[in-house]
Amino acid sequence: MATAAFTAVNRGVGLMLAATALLAGADATETPGHPRTDGAGIEQVWVPAGSFLMGTADAAALEPPAWARRELASEQPAREVTISSGFWIDRYEVTNAAYQAFVDDGGYDDRSNWSSQGWHWLVAARAAGIRLPDECVEPIADQPRACVTWHEAAAYARWRGGRLPTEAEWEYAARGPSSLSYPWGNEFDPARANVIDSTGATTVGSFPTGASWVGALDMAGNVMEWVLDWLDPGYYASGDHRDPTGPATGQIKVEKGGWWGAHPYVARSAYRHFEDPPEYSDHHIGFRVVTPAGAPPARSEP
Repeated sequence: MATAAFTAVNRGVGLMLAATALLAGADATETPGHPRTDGAGIEQVWVPAGSFLMGTADAAALEPPAWARRELASEQPAREVTISSGFWIDRYEVTNAAYQAFVDDGGYDDRSNWSSQGWHWLVAARAAGIRLPDECVEPIADQPRACVTWHEAAAYARWRGGRLPTEAEWEYAARGPSSLSYPWGNEFDPARANVIDSTGATTVGSFPTGASWVGALDMAGNVMEWVLDWLDPGYYASGDHRDPTGPATGQIKVEKGGWWGAHPYVARSAYRHFEDPPEYSDHHIGFRVVTPAGAPPARSEP
């Protein structure tokens, strides 16, 4: 599954992060959570540059479910990570309505939206008679778009003029400089997220008291979210501390944020889901988009 193409993608994102630090001047005075609407009509919030403790430092009080016990080691050691350039992140998970705009615009037929490996996957899927996009659940307009592979999520993000967040960017947008366990604080609260005893996704933004420090919603629960990085359980011991983009290659993509009907353990912002390759999709997995500082368009709200 690891390919030179994906190596190039990860290296390219690293260069993009460095370059956009130089372009951040126009956005550098924005306060955390400042809103805008991007060129596709999607609301985003501003995440300023900064540092936080990524991963889990004290695991003594954690009680992971049996099936997730092996995951905890991948969150350690906790380390201070610096995000050197601010960025815009979607306030909500990408909805079915937003994703349909990509489909209607010919997003599945435009090669420029896709990585080489993603295009290869798409061609093979179509040749096998697989209908895309998959509708493994009813696509209710204001609910998160699930049933998409990492390849499809990345293609949509490129069509939007952005990309998937790195794991560090996603976790920073969820936890903030205080490195909270959950977007709202250090104790799980079932009233703040679509997690406990849930039987399906809900309208995005249905839990406003679960907002992160920048006002991003549903970063715990509803659907878990694809991020850019490959998974390496030992990466935190040797990975970059400044704008990390994860391993150059791999077989599994990281997902963050937990999902409806899951356990509070997986709704923690440090949790790293550990089993899905970029060709996989199901009704628990969605995504959101980031736009680097200095990237064009935006209609800023007052």
